[in-house]
Amino acid sequence: MKNDKVRIEFTHQEQVANVTLNAPRANVLDCAMMGDLCEAFSALQYRQDLKLVLVRGGGPHFSFGASIEEHLPDRIADTLQRLNVLLWEVVKAPAPTVALVRGQCLGGAFELALACDFIIGDDTAQFALPEIKLGVFPPAGAALLPLRLGASRAAQMVLTGASWTAATASAAGLVYRVMAAASLETELEEWLQSDFLPRSPVALRCAALATRRPAMHALEHDLPALEHLYLAELMQHGDPVEGLHAFLEKRQPRWEAMNKGKLVHS
Repeated sequence: MKNDKVRIEFTHQEQVANVTLNAPRANVLDCAMMGDLCEAFSALQYRQDLKLVLVRGGGPHFSFGASIEEHLPDRIADTLQRLNVLLWEVVKAPAPTVALVRGQCLGGAFELALACDFIIGDDTAQFALPEIKLGVFPPAGAALLPLRLGASRAAQMVLTGASWTAATASAAGLVYRVMAAASLETELEEWLQSDFLPRSPVALRCAALATRRPAMHALEHDLPALEHLYLAELMQHGDPVEGLHAFLEKRQPRWEAMNKGKLVHS
């Protein structure tokens, strides 16, 4: 199966699906790519023989994240809804899911990785939620990241936009394994042969669905409240629009001296 921005291939007697973000070099996770990813994951629901789904980025980077233009006020509601649908498709996958990260994994792409069961990084991987620098925040990241890191370290990434290397992310428990870029495919193959290919596909499917319960709860209960905060409160102020335009225009943002109104607490 091949879509415009996503490529899906099967290996290991069709027990492993490789879903590749196919818009290098940045692999921007725009609405078109999210739609193609939804279509790919939806098609996988019928593959009850699967033992693993690998999500990769074509080229040197996993993805630079979501489209900035699609975060402007006239498009952001649709963008958040499409990402929401995509994350649900990932957590319903009929086999364990792995985000295999090389290079940059930012913003919405990081949120996609967080919906996977495992994150594997090579030694070039960099993880960040830089939205705060644009005057916004990542709703799905704020919902899913505390499940992996706890509230304090999740707040560090969300509130500062800090970039973590694969080694830092591994030490924090975010990345399951760090593999050398030069031997990534060899190490990955050894892991598949050891931990997945010998297993029962039905057992892997049921075990994956069982361990995803916290993520499903976060997507069902926390994410809608955070999206409401984003749309009903944050996007009613001038700073998000200023931050997004400043990024597109390659200049420093000029924040409002004081935002009016009270924050909505959900």
